[in-house]
Amino acid sequence: MSALTTPPLALYVHFPWCVRKCPYCDFNSYTLAGELPESAYLGRLARDLEAQASEVAGREVISVFLGGGTPSLFSPRSIGELLAAARRVLKLAPRLEVTLEANPGAIERGAFREYRAAGVTRVSLGAQSFDPERLKALGRIHSPAETRRAAEELHAAGLANFNLDLMYALPGQDVPAARLDVAEALELRPAHVSHYQLTIEPGTVFAARRPPLPDEDAAAAMLDACAALLGDAGLAQYEVSAYARPGRQCRHNLNYWRFGDYLGVGAGAHGKLTFPHAGQIVRTLQPREPRRYLASSGAELVRRAVRKSELPFEFMLNALRLKGGFDAALFPARTGLDWQAIASPIDRLLRRGMLRRTPERCRPSAQGLRFLNEMLLEFMPETAELPGPSALSTAALGDPGLHRRPLFTGSGGAIGE
Repeated sequence: MSALTTPPLALYVHFPWCVRKCPYCDFNSYTLAGELPESAYLGRLARDLEAQASEVAGREVISVFLGGGTPSLFSPRSIGELLAAARRVLKLAPRLEVTLEANPGAIERGAFREYRAAGVTRVSLGAQSFDPERLKALGRIHSPAETRRAAEELHAAGLANFNLDLMYALPGQDVPAARLDVAEALELRPAHVSHYQLTIEPGTVFAARRPPLPDEDAAAAMLDACAALLGDAGLAQYEVSAYARPGRQCRHNLNYWRFGDYLGVGAGAHGKLTFPHAGQIVRTLQPREPRRYLASSGAELVRRAVRKSELPFEFMLNALRLKGGFDAALFPARTGLDWQAIASPIDRLLRRGMLRRTPERCRPSAQGLRFLNEMLLEFMPETAELPGPSALSTAALGDPGLHRRPLFTGSGGAIGE
């Protein structure tokens, strides 16, 4: 058995409310009815941070991600108070990356300058499309003009390190329309683009009333055309759905994908913590429903030690998303398992041309990156409690046809872009 080491630590904070829940969204989000309980929720987050701080005493937090929901419904003052509360009980890194998810239709003029003053260093803007008809079909509340205005204000506020979320394979979309969305996004000079396929998730409005979507061949053609456009503009793909300018990869998400640790606070937030002395990796889960979370004392936090038989799958679920793969030494360090635990599936994937291997690294081939789910099934234990959507944003692995189609994923839960 290899020695389990302590990985880097991040903080994820979940804000569950939206102005309106989108019909494709399966994240833990709720349409806001009435007044936002801003003060009460902020107080509960502060108590949550204090209750969990002892678990990570002395460890430095390298990044904070404020996800949702729509965190930008909360004022800059509240975000500043939250970061101050975190600073009181946690050891925050001096050059901390703090990402705020924002909806272009739920942000006041001039607010980005105030968010920056509050401590936000990076913004993830949910553009999704620049076609008004596509936005309407997706149930989005913003217009293309609002996205453009938000990007202008980000640059003016000194927050040029921002991500644009874009979706493709939308109802009625073809390759030229998908390319046009990317071209319009590039005009806004983002540092990072998250480009992911619209998928129909169980329990959503779209699952009950499925819209007509482009077929798999058309979706693949859109991906190829858009990836080429992004690459030509200087945004290199470094993960399944993530493209960035040099030095602008999302530090928070890289920690997830390298199987790092993260505290999860807020309604429905997931966490992952490593305890080398006990030889354990523990996943945590907060109460999902906002009213339950607000009323909870902290004792309701669910903790579950990850079984050793599940660790190869959980590690690969993260690490194989990266285009550059992972250092061979990372697997034993982050799981406490010997390489022998994954040697057989690795060899099978090498023979099939889905992985590439050097003495130091293991990475997916172009085919493996596109058909990621097919690779992941090689590591799946016979019985497993899989991490929830906040641990990783992927299509549902229970789909019987999943291994036959590409995986195109986006942000959500504890993972954002």
